[in-house]
Amino acid sequence: MHLVQILLPLADNEGRPFPRAAIEALRRELAERFGGVTLYSRGPAEGVWRAEGWTAHDDIVVAEVMCDPLDEGWWRGFRERLERDFRQEEVVVRALPLRRL
Repeated sequence: MHLVQILLPLADNEGRPFPRAAIEALRRELAERFGGVTLYSRGPAEGVWRAEGWTAHDDIVVAEVMCDPLDEGWWRGFRERLERDFRQEEVVVRALPLRRL
C-alpha cells in the first residue's frame, strides 16, 4: 500500500488563480479512479523554496490517495498532464510506503 501525495499550486507562475472547478475536477477524477481522495483545501498550505538565489512561494492544496499497487507509469503521465494543465514547470507527486495500524 502507498500514500500518493500531490502538491498542487492554486495559481500559475504569474499569480493568476486557477478556477475552483479545476481543483474539483481533480478531486472527482481521483475519487473515481481510486475509490477515495483526501483534499486539504480549506486553508492553503504554503510552499517556500530557494532557487537560483531567489525565494519562491506558492499557496497549495494537497491531495492524498491510497493505492495498491503503485502504478508508477500512470502516476508519471498524470503528473505530466497536471504540469501542462496547470502551466507548471513541476508538480510534486510523491509516493510513500503505507502501513495500516
